[in-house]
Amino acid sequence: MNTLRLGIPKGSLQEATLALFERAGFRIHVHARSYFPSIDDAGIECMLIRAQEMARYVQDGILDLGLTGRDWVLENDAQVITVADLVYAKQSFTPVRWVLAVPEASPVRSAADLQGKKIATELVGVTRRYLAAHGVEATVEFSWGATEVKPPVLADAIVEVTETGASLRAHQLRIVDTVLESRTQLIANTAAWSDGAKREKIETIALLLEGAIAAHGRVGLMLNVERENLEQVLRVLDALKRPTVSALSDPGWVAVNTVIEEQRVREIIPRLKAARAQGIVEYPLNKVVL
Repeated sequence: MNTLRLGIPKGSLQEATLALFERAGFRIHVHARSYFPSIDDAGIECMLIRAQEMARYVQDGILDLGLTGRDWVLENDAQVITVADLVYAKQSFTPVRWVLAVPEASPVRSAADLQGKKIATELVGVTRRYLAAHGVEATVEFSWGATEVKPPVLADAIVEVTETGASLRAHQLRIVDTVLESRTQLIANTAAWSDGAKREKIETIALLLEGAIAAHGRVGLMLNVERENLEQVLRVLDALKRPTVSALSDPGWVAVNTVIEEQRVREIIPRLKAARAQGIVEYPLNKVVL
């Protein structure tokens, strides 16, 4: 099989992506002043590429596979295969939003109020399509950064990406509308996807990454319980499906193994103890493959 060329997003998503790959079982090491990280898989070559450009390079076959936001796939109108939605971002495991924002004192209350106005954004194409869908003619100019500081002197409004809205509030900006909700996607070149060996490798990577994301915020619980108390223990537990119950060497006892939300552990463990469970062990999870 030819080596799979994988694009890792350079910039704000870089550390979150490297951490995700590590939980999925791939160790990627970024070398100082190099755009070619090493990876502990001889069948993969990595390259650092800005998320804004990733879809274009995957479309053109320079990369077989890459991670970038749905926003940049749409912005570049890239013809690529979406292999998986991977809901993670630089701060949280939630989608991000591109929002239309204006100064708090601005009279703008909807997209219609932007007629003839100037809007600054990195997401020029998507913003123009958004305005056209609302029948609005306005000037959309590319912003090279620090977009939040441009209203009201350099622009009447901005379209900017946010996870929490904190930066917008810090700049006394008010959100008017959501232009686009975006999440990170694993995208593939169409020719690579048609190659049987490469497609199998791509699907394996997707499976492991999705498993790592599914494990986020969950932990495993193991415990022992007498058979006569099993039903009351099972009533306490919530699992992805049903807990695994295994026989022990003592026929009067069983072992129970399950997965629960980490934030519920402090509530669940006392209830399990009250239901006569013993030997309760909580352990971290790297991957949950559904």
